[in-house]
Amino acid sequence: MSQQPPPSHARRNISLLLLLAYAGVVAAMTLSPTPLDQGFESSIDKLLGVLHRNGVPEWFGYNKLEFTANIAMFIPLGFLIGLALPARVWWLALLASPAISIAIELTQAGLLESRFATASDVFANTLGGLFGTLIAVILRAIVNARDEKVIARALWQAKQTPRPAVPRY
Repeated sequence: MSQQPPPSHARRNISLLLLLAYAGVVAAMTLSPTPLDQGFESSIDKLLGVLHRNGVPEWFGYNKLEFTANIAMFIPLGFLIGLALPARVWWLALLASPAISIAIELTQAGLLESRFATASDVFANTLGGLFGTLIAVILRAIVNARDEKVIARALWQAKQTPRPAVPRY
């Protein structure tokens, strides 16, 4: 009976380290006393002007840009949570994104008078987290399938290789 080797914790440890770092970035962005766009209104208008001149429809304005940015901000978070969790409980990542987003929005509503808590932010953040988790699950499935093929081939090759004769004394 062969024993499986112990699992490598490198993926989990690296993803946990990156998750902690990125969670710090998200916290700094979402829990700062002033909104990130404050003072950048003209730059945002210029960006939207460039986008509109290059084929982005006019209906894509500030609100859509902010919604899209919230989705984009939570994709890495969902991805890293999806990688950091053990495979058997990956589904907890599906709960983490909305929970984190709701906690952020409640903090903004209760403690940060210059910030605005909205349900659309929770929805956008949740979408981003779900996309990130989906990417992590797909990537893990691809890597797992590849690993199984590599192990099966190695076992097959080991059976095919003639063993050296052992001298008998």
